[in-house]
Amino acid sequence: MAVRGDIRNLAIIAHVDHGKTTLVDAMLRQTGAVARESQLVDRVMDSMALEKEKGITILAKNTAVTHAGIKFNIVDTPGHADFGGEVERGLAMVDGVLLLVDASEGPLPQTRFVLRKALEKDLQIILVINKVDRPDARITEVVDEVYELFFELEAKESQIDFPIVYCVARSGAASLEADAMGTDLGPLFCLMAEHIPAPTYQDTGQLQTLVTNLDASPHLGRLAICRVVEGEIVQGQTVAHCKRDGSVAAARITQLWVTEGLQRVKVQSASPGDIITVAGIEGITIGETLADPDAPVPLPGIDIDEPTMSITLGINTSPLAGREGTKLTSRLLRNRLEAEVIGNVSIKVSRAEKMDGWVIQGRGELQLAVLIETMRREGFELTVGRPEVLTKEVDGVLLEPIDSVFVEVPQEFVGAVSQSIALRKGQMRNMVNHKNGGAHLEFAAPVRGLIGFQTEFLSCTSGTGIMNRTFARFEPWLGEIRTRATGSLVADRAGASAGHALFKLQERGKMFVPPGVKVYEGMIVGENARSDDMDVNPTREKKLTNMRAAGSDSAENLTPYTRLSLEQTLGFLSADECAEVTPLAIRMRKVILGGLTRSRQSKKAARI
Repeated sequence: MAVRGDIRNLAIIAHVDHGKTTLVDAMLRQTGAVARESQLVDRVMDSMALEKEKGITILAKNTAVTHAGIKFNIVDTPGHADFGGEVERGLAMVDGVLLLVDASEGPLPQTRFVLRKALEKDLQIILVINKVDRPDARITEVVDEVYELFFELEAKESQIDFPIVYCVARSGAASLEADAMGTDLGPLFCLMAEHIPAPTYQDTGQLQTLVTNLDASPHLGRLAICRVVEGEIVQGQTVAHCKRDGSVAAARITQLWVTEGLQRVKVQSASPGDIITVAGIEGITIGETLADPDAPVPLPGIDIDEPTMSITLGINTSPLAGREGTKLTSRLLRNRLEAEVIGNVSIKVSRAEKMDGWVIQGRGELQLAVLIETMRREGFELTVGRPEVLTKEVDGVLLEPIDSVFVEVPQEFVGAVSQSIALRKGQMRNMVNHKNGGAHLEFAAPVRGLIGFQTEFLSCTSGTGIMNRTFARFEPWLGEIRTRATGSLVADRAGASAGHALFKLQERGKMFVPPGVKVYEGMIVGENARSDDMDVNPTREKKLTNMRAAGSDSAENLTPYTRLSLEQTLGFLSADECAEVTPLAIRMRKVILGGLTRSRQSKKAARI
């Protein structure tokens, strides 16, 4: 086997907010990958607006830095299990990983998820203990917890013997000793060069290139991001495009780039180990192979975990449709979803049977909410149904997905959290009390019971709790679960909401709309404290007369209304409700708008 000693391909994997993207920033600064340091903003790899707003990585992206004559191709991967498809694509391009762990928080649920994926691919691992300058850092205990995690995941003996480096990514400092911090990332680069395997190849001369990601150019069309596994690829070369369906077509490479820092640089050719971007191949998609036209041998595809949740999308059908968005038709929605499937291998799209819409299957609420939010910002007006879990039947037994839930709360809230999860069919698996007054709880709970639980959890813990989830397994169906004990306040007519009406209604529960906004019949304007729905009139204004009396004109002080985020809205919905999502607003409504029609339907269902 030949070895390409001047390149190392690696990914950075970690739990959410443990410092992956910040570490990449420091690498770019110290290697001079940008012309001027002022060009580099914080978390430069988080290029999506949503990534910067939420503070998480959503899309896997690659960059490249050069240190001591070695080029390091670095893939920044998401830390959330909902975006596991991005993690799996990123790991298909690399030979080793940096496992980043917070020096205080230690390995968390998503750390387990991304590490399991790396161990399955038998990648070389370097442990990076980040944020060692934190006052509450517990470095020795965290290293021990990482070892325990490796044992739990049944890692091989060779995988457990990993090197450790201690780091402060924000300051760009690393050291091989926990109590003696260095001045730069030199020790980390040396470890990467020594322990990340260099790319190997058979030197047969027969081209094999695996497509792991897609991009687009307004001038060149679809771009394919690939890793060259065997042979050499040359600009202008004719290659064999090995498609997913087994067919092979001839294609020509019109443009060829490699990554240098934050830029793509045109090159004439690329060799084994290079991560490249190519243009000129229409219809190419992830998991396909570019091969030698004389001997087209496809590489193994990318295996992606199956989705566990679905949601129904359709065009906006509310009385306010067409007033706030620019993309309103089914054709535009279909084209957008088809484009999403091409670039996002972890979701599936199919036509809905019961309504004029599409069923989107994904990994979890966050992944689906990010897709909807992205489309909303592009100008779409959508009707979004309630999230549903995906079940499967094995040997005549109905199975549903189960999540492992990891909770960190003050000890005084343990009872409230345990009771709340128990009502959603969750079972406690482990509990550890910490000396600082906190408690670590582990539960196994059905995914459908956890839909919308985040808001209730924050209420139970007064905002002090931290909850993480990761998919565990499928188990037999656990029966009916009531995830919401409250009903909805539903507008019974169209008009503008009035402060006088909302003042009277706020005694019934929380309001979701302020005064002066347009409402329509069937729109949900608040949450009823009782379990049933109530039709209300939010447009009623105060009658004005010439008569005045002491006390009758007291001030009407409105409680501030609750503004739900998209994730909270999806979690609030009941089976007969849906969300209206537009570029300017997120509203909730009944699927059947007319109150009389809803009443007839419910009576008919009760008789059946």
